[in-house]
Amino acid sequence: MTIQPDTKVLTIPGAGTYRIDGVRSAITYTSLHMFGLGKVRAKFSIASGRLEIGESLADCHVSATIAADSFTSDNPKRDRDVKAPGLLDVASFPQIEFTSTEVREDKRGIVLLGTVVMHGVLAPVQLPVSSWVARNSGRIQVLARADHLDRYSFGITGAKGWVGRYFDLDFDVEVVRAAEN
Repeated sequence: MTIQPDTKVLTIPGAGTYRIDGVRSAITYTSLHMFGLGKVRAKFSIASGRLEIGESLADCHVSATIAADSFTSDNPKRDRDVKAPGLLDVASFPQIEFTSTEVREDKRGIVLLGTVVMHGVLAPVQLPVSSWVARNSGRIQVLARADHLDRYSFGITGAKGWVGRYFDLDFDVEVVRAAEN
């Protein structure tokens, strides 16, 4: 589950705690369906999350919660089918959780290594960050991509042939510095 975007060396924004702005953030899902003949695009919403930026990459940590029932593809029947027990089963598994285990720099740039818990199954992921832009308002926009994730590794095996086995996630996340207590 690795990703290979073109990435440049990125500067770490100022140390501190940031919260994910769910209104200004989105996750785009892309997969194939109908035996690979069509492409499906959908979005998920980020319910909550935090970005802890330390003095070095080793001191950084990211966590995010995605609302599984926020899946929307502009096709109501597909959305119902994806949210149903045969696939995401959002009634039993309402959240998708990401927690970083390491933030490091490699030939791709900054990479978030971590785990995703989806459908009750924990799996490792790598999220290379393609852009990390600090704004004057204390906000940071982070773009990352996870490609070729295997839904079977999360125990989501329903609708074989109708729903693609592999999917990509593009993250467009905006974080804002959390208020100091």
